[in-house]
Amino acid sequence: MKVLNMQPLIRRMAGFFRNRYVLFILFFCLYSEVFVAVGGIVTARQLLRQYLELPLLLYLFWYLNVLIKPSRFQALIAATPLFFSYLGPDISFLMLGRVFRLSDLAEVPELVSVMSPFYLILSGGAIIACLLFLLISLSLKRWKAIVLGALPLIALVIAVAMFPQSFINGFERLSREIVNWSDAESVINNGRFAMLCYREAERHLAHKKTDTFYDRAAYDREALEMVTWLKEKGNGRNVHVVVMESFVDPTLFTAAIYSQNPTHPDYKKMFAGRMGYSLSPVFGGRTSQAEFEALCGVPAYEELGGVEFNSFSGAQAWCLPGILRESGYRAMASNAFKPNFFNAVNAYHGIGFDEQYYPLEFAPASDSYLSTGDVKSEIYMFDGDVFAQNRELVRKSLAVKDHPPLFNYVISMYGHLPYILDKKKRPEFIKLTSKYRDGNLERVANQFWYRSQAVAEHVRELSKIDPDGLIIIISDHLPPLAGLPTYRKLRYLNNDKDNLFINRILIIDRGQARKYATIHHYNIPGLILDVLTDGEFHRRWPGSFTAGTDRAADDTGQQAELRQRYMRLMAHAIK
Repeated sequence: MKVLNMQPLIRRMAGFFRNRYVLFILFFCLYSEVFVAVGGIVTARQLLRQYLELPLLLYLFWYLNVLIKPSRFQALIAATPLFFSYLGPDISFLMLGRVFRLSDLAEVPELVSVMSPFYLILSGGAIIACLLFLLISLSLKRWKAIVLGALPLIALVIAVAMFPQSFINGFERLSREIVNWSDAESVINNGRFAMLCYREAERHLAHKKTDTFYDRAAYDREALEMVTWLKEKGNGRNVHVVVMESFVDPTLFTAAIYSQNPTHPDYKKMFAGRMGYSLSPVFGGRTSQAEFEALCGVPAYEELGGVEFNSFSGAQAWCLPGILRESGYRAMASNAFKPNFFNAVNAYHGIGFDEQYYPLEFAPASDSYLSTGDVKSEIYMFDGDVFAQNRELVRKSLAVKDHPPLFNYVISMYGHLPYILDKKKRPEFIKLTSKYRDGNLERVANQFWYRSQAVAEHVRELSKIDPDGLIIIISDHLPPLAGLPTYRKLRYLNNDKDNLFINRILIIDRGQARKYATIHHYNIPGLILDVLTDGEFHRRWPGSFTAGTDRAADDTGQQAELRQRYMRLMAHAIK
């Protein structure tokens, strides 16, 4: 009987695992698993599925090997820059909760200016040492390989910078899903370097589209003229704006029958007959579009390759918070979820917020008052918990002598798909008894009972803390539920025109709920400025922020004016 000789197989396997490229990928798989264990986002299995990332990563490793002198440490030296190009952005994600983009490099001077000398020397020394080590190891002898090897990299840079639309089109055809609400999910699907190139192409494309609208000097001058006027005419009242995730009123499904009214008695007593309607730009998702309209006062046209927030660089866009900040307000944003969603950090900065707060669980290095607490059973912070923590911030802020007026913006995430309730804290007791059943709507109806109670409590207690304040509460959009059949068969708002974009708006002026005519989300900044100037705003600035507080800007002239303002705003927001 012939004995099987395993030695050749073992030698081949040993040779395979000694191959520098195999070891390189195995190292990054190990790195990914370690980083996921401490809060990173890409597992080894996910890395190995990134069919756009891996060829790029291997190509860069090969090219760095070409550049570096042959030695026993050649592969290690070549891998080091790529390791740090992963490590730096990953640390940024852990500390700040957002995915790195090339536009973030513009923030380096500001970061350097606030770093302590110790950390500045430590980080600067490490970077300089790595660069010097790499430079010392470079070899230009294989100049043909260096030149030819650089061609793919040069082609990639040219495609991203000079032909961004073609690059984006090709990338979207080849890539796995690009999730417009989460940079992190897009990186999980496609890779760090791949998404870095895609986002940079988006930025270049946005610049090309908006170049003719860019005039920073004139744009700043016009905004500061409004600021000066607001300082003279403004009454200095505090403003509280709350955007609630999928806060749909179940009673607006006119064909739905419930075992009992899903509206909490406190809410019903406070708002009965005094609830208006506002049109969101979106249905079922993309919360940032609703935020953009409510804070910037123009429609979310999505003309720059996706949701507007993803294009913000942090440059001053002169939205409502920025106008109020320059006129003396303290503008603060509190977001109950992760800072990497919809590029929120850059977007809020460009919109004009002095302060941004996210739960410490998602941004541990931040100085935040928010904490999720135990959300294992519900995923998202309950609205009432967000509101209670925010009220305490407001109370402390208003207790300070000679405090500035507040623009207090809050966005909650409770009520997001999959509409889970912690049955110990919030047991389900409302049943949908209609012929057409949607389990999602039944859960949403139960959530609404507790959410409407939390809203009533928030308005009542916040009005005690700030009796002269203006409070506006809107929903970002309607929840998707089981899809359009639910809305059609249960006759949401009687299936009227635009019903999939219409939801409640609550306006509380000096503690009293007031009903306005139906508006768009983008009319909210104009409404606020009108209240802050006792009606003077629309007489003095008829074309600013809003074309009026009517249902829609339907005629061609109004639409052209709104689009002009949108393009000017975005031209300056993305630079």
